[in-house]
Amino acid sequence: MASPGGLRPALSRIIRSGLRRYPREIMASLRNRSDGPTLSSGSAREVHPLAASWLGHASTLLAIDGRWVLVDPVFSDRIGLRIGRRVLGLSRQTPVPELAQDLPPLDLILITHAHFDHLDRPTLERLARPEITVVTPRRTSRLIPGGFRRVVELAHGDEIALGPLSLTAMRPRHWGARFALDRRRACNSYLLRAGPRRVLVVGDTAQTEAFDRVGDVDLSVFGVGAYEPWEHQHATPEQVWDMFTRVPGRFLMPVHHSTFPLSDEHPEEPLARLFSAAGDQSPRIVGTALGDIWRAPDEPRGDGQAGPTEPG
Repeated sequence: MASPGGLRPALSRIIRSGLRRYPREIMASLRNRSDGPTLSSGSAREVHPLAASWLGHASTLLAIDGRWVLVDPVFSDRIGLRIGRRVLGLSRQTPVPELAQDLPPLDLILITHAHFDHLDRPTLERLARPEITVVTPRRTSRLIPGGFRRVVELAHGDEIALGPLSLTAMRPRHWGARFALDRRRACNSYLLRAGPRRVLVVGDTAQTEAFDRVGDVDLSVFGVGAYEPWEHQHATPEQVWDMFTRVPGRFLMPVHHSTFPLSDEHPEEPLARLFSAAGDQSPRIVGTALGDIWRAPDEPRGDGQAGPTEPG
């Protein structure tokens, strides 16, 4: 995959970074067959006005006003180009949590963009149910396998209502190509609203002012990893904290880290740097334990300052 802008200054670093991992991972891909993830969906779970769980990489489960939303589900043991029973690409470094293997009855799946680490067809094939709607960026619906209720493409600024849940597509500073020469596909962030609750799902982005006028949100979900040497497309933890406080957001759930070897930073570095940037405001960072469920406090949004969080 290649970025349509801002790539040349970092090109040599990106090439060296890729050579450190891709030849080894591709050779392992050729030796091992991938049968895809084992998943089930439909287990009844406690309904909460707002709850969230990080399920590895960018995959996030949200409960908002009685609706279950799954963002960028990727539960395969390897991501990349699928050829027969093999997937040529990067291997998973952390296990898929139990919650991802026994999901609640989903209402909506959100796809932020078509990169292999965000749109994983083997996972989507196993999640397909006639009661689930998929929302995805422009020019990506053909990548979604069949079996869902419907697949809706949203352009930047588009809004859609799904029962009491409404969402708006926004434009992050990222790109949506599936392959190197594929420049047509869009990349979305999403603002979700249901009753008094508001959730901002950013996905991947470099530092941007695109979310400064969103207004108070209960939870912001930002990617915090894969910035070395991709800072021109993935924000550093310090940049994420700056964007989060400008939204403004009440709580921050960091995702897109320590799952696939996409970049050169140590797997533990993104969270360590994020907590350092937050300082005494670090209790506002939630959901960092894989598969744990974070539940929002019952108090309504206030001045963006956080009170005590409930245990997951």
